[in-house]
Amino acid sequence: MSKNSFGQMYRRLSSKLLDLVVTPHVLGEVPTSEAPTDEQTQTEVPVSQKIVCYVLQNYSRSNALVVDGETRRLKLTPALEAMPVGDQTEKAAILFLQHQDETNLLNPPPHAFPPRLLRLIEQLEKHPEIDIELIPVTVLWGRSPDKEDSLFKLLFTDTWATPSKVKQLMNIGLHGRQSFLEFHKAQSLRSLVDFAKENYPNLSPATYIISSLNDYLDRQREVVLGPDLSDRRNVMHSLIKSEDVQDAIRKESIRSKVSMIEAERRAIGYVNEIASDYSYSAVRFAESSLTRLWTQLYDGVEVHNFSTVRELANDYEIIYTPCHRSHIDYLLLSFVIFKRGLMVPYIAAGDNLNLPFVGQLLRGGGAFFIRRSFRGNALYTSVFKEYLYSILARNTPLEYFIEGGRSRTGRLLPPKTGMLAMTVHGYLRGTSKPIAFVPTYIGYERLMEGSTYVGEMQGKPKESESILGIVKTLRKIEKIFGKVHLNFGEPVFLDDMLKQHGADQIKIEHNDDPIPDQVSAAVNSSANVILENINRAVVINPVSLLSLILLATPKHTLDEEICIKQLDTYRDLLANQPYDERTQVTPLSGKEIIAYGLKLKLIKRVKHVLGDIIAIADNQGVLLTYFRNNIIHTFVLPSLIASLVEHNGKISKGDLINVIRTLYPFLKAELFLKWDVTDLKEPICKYVDALLEAKLIAMDEDQNLVSPAPNSEDHNQLVVLAAPVKQSLERYYMTLALITQRGSGNISTRQVEELSHLLGQRLSVLYEFNSPEFFDKALFQSFMKVLTQQGYISTNEDNAIVFDESFQNVAQYANLVLDDVTLQMLQHITTFTDEELKEVLDAVAAEQAKKRAKRKKA
Repeated sequence: MSKNSFGQMYRRLSSKLLDLVVTPHVLGEVPTSEAPTDEQTQTEVPVSQKIVCYVLQNYSRSNALVVDGETRRLKLTPALEAMPVGDQTEKAAILFLQHQDETNLLNPPPHAFPPRLLRLIEQLEKHPEIDIELIPVTVLWGRSPDKEDSLFKLLFTDTWATPSKVKQLMNIGLHGRQSFLEFHKAQSLRSLVDFAKENYPNLSPATYIISSLNDYLDRQREVVLGPDLSDRRNVMHSLIKSEDVQDAIRKESIRSKVSMIEAERRAIGYVNEIASDYSYSAVRFAESSLTRLWTQLYDGVEVHNFSTVRELANDYEIIYTPCHRSHIDYLLLSFVIFKRGLMVPYIAAGDNLNLPFVGQLLRGGGAFFIRRSFRGNALYTSVFKEYLYSILARNTPLEYFIEGGRSRTGRLLPPKTGMLAMTVHGYLRGTSKPIAFVPTYIGYERLMEGSTYVGEMQGKPKESESILGIVKTLRKIEKIFGKVHLNFGEPVFLDDMLKQHGADQIKIEHNDDPIPDQVSAAVNSSANVILENINRAVVINPVSLLSLILLATPKHTLDEEICIKQLDTYRDLLANQPYDERTQVTPLSGKEIIAYGLKLKLIKRVKHVLGDIIAIADNQGVLLTYFRNNIIHTFVLPSLIASLVEHNGKISKGDLINVIRTLYPFLKAELFLKWDVTDLKEPICKYVDALLEAKLIAMDEDQNLVSPAPNSEDHNQLVVLAAPVKQSLERYYMTLALITQRGSGNISTRQVEELSHLLGQRLSVLYEFNSPEFFDKALFQSFMKVLTQQGYISTNEDNAIVFDESFQNVAQYANLVLDDVTLQMLQHITTFTDEELKEVLDAVAAEQAKKRAKRKKA
């Protein structure tokens, strides 16, 4: 028997034995063999003569067998087949960077090059017509980063060192079912050689290639495993002994008149309260538990644009900034990231979640805890900033919710910039990688907390998190909650934002240094762009689309055939004019969407001899406003166009654009829309064209936009499309009428916000607005802020609102959108006598005093 035949038999036998205990999971994209393009066939090196060779970092027979098995399974060039190169043949298409000289195991040469690499380079020199594609491959046995506190883990989990034979055998036994393999982007060996000769003439090409590929594979390994970890005790020790924290301890000792030992004890307590305790075993436990959750509670998780994250992971410190809709968000995002082969991020969690058992489990999954407010506590601030800086310095991915808390309305909340500011502060102290924020849209079709949110928006006190509350939530495990949708948005690069505000050259030395004004401006801009990019990555699912349409009808009902047509019209509109290239739209037809809504028991079919009617299911109306609000921003411009055309019967395109430009700043601030006012003309014209194509509006001989004939099917569809924006305009007009009625200099901003909130609550009951966000204080605050920024109002020395005629002109635009009945109703409800106003404000003040007293007792 020839030596080659024996080698093939040995390989097959070894592979079969390995297959019994090893099931590698392939991460990332699999390389494909593409047919040569015309452009490629004209290059010096014909594609047909390109040779594939896989590159592994450490010498390991088991790793080679795993790679060979997967290349055969995936129908790629087999790794352990002979590789003809030029005038010679290599035994295998695999190259180890850390070469092992089997003839001299006890005393290997200090800088020995892999002989195969040297032979490949030599063949390239002899044969200019060939090239070799080097495909780096990462093989991991388990995904636990190193810790310093466990001999067992140092022996038997994946590490950064070349494994011994004993350790490799243990890895196979312990982690065979949790082994991972990732093929990376191919690199041309000829290009690497040419680059080395041109840029490093004093080095041999082999030296440069080994160094370059080793660095590359180290970075890829770090992306999956994360950086080497020190145990929690060592992290705490280094934090407490850092120069900045020691200085804060001295100041605490002086300020509080306590000993240095006592001040340090307080600092240690804060670190204990804050710090994560990342555990691979906790992550694996969570992974197996959550896999069951997504299959039993939900119909699965749909993920879009994850390639964005993978592309960034090598070169950037990634900070995930998702919207916050549910407590499930924490688990969902980490699960998706881990399953797709990247390190689980460290998550900034509110200390309200630091519950017995639950808190420890979250810490094990990478959560660290932050108090809701720590203003005035200099020592806690210093400790937290130093901890955050240590995470950034180790290039550990981070995650926090830019809105601060969970949205109770389904809309994005105004950003809370505290964590963002501290991140930027830490970055300016100096970290090794630039920062990329990854806005992430999370969309549900049913919410665990849905009924709780509705209660809170209707005035019930916010429920505190507790073990009992979690148990109650888990009891819903048998219910069907539809699908979960996750879409990764356009990244926001911190360096670009700093440069825009002239802050790219600013450095910060210590963690108590103040943030300069330019940096603060960059932080605020970054927060708004992150929220805009979350909305650009919206997923328009069947539930949100149904909610948008049915809630726009007077009785929340539609003839089934008309409902199907409306759904199909909306989908066509989104296809012709998508909100953004990252926006995802349900592939279901109108008929399929209705069937899906019935399955989730969110709508019901009312049988009738003249045609079935689709209605919102009992007690689901208010809850469905949440899902409508998830996507309402994508329909604001077409809704505003529809509203202006339908209400006025006829309007010129010029007038349409001018009115929209006036109203748009308020809508942009409320809904985090992506366009600037100066860029509005193009999207308006495109939406007009789309509505013309859908025959929802028409154009007369004078180029005016015209509404269809009243009571026609097209007109009814236009009325439904016009509805979503009207609630925002009604809310604006209510606030404008309230300010106008009181007169300039007679009411404060805070009083307007309180009264608008109360009036919104009253309107939602009296006139069936059926929408909790109609009285959301944050929306009134946003509106008042934009009025001030646009110069329509200002405040005098008594903190009262003052305005002139330009303010009253804004209110007149409501006549172009709202009907007379609505305007009269809003005028009536905002009319107060001085005595009535005083009585209401006194009642509000008394209620707020009660709440403050309760908080103090708690």
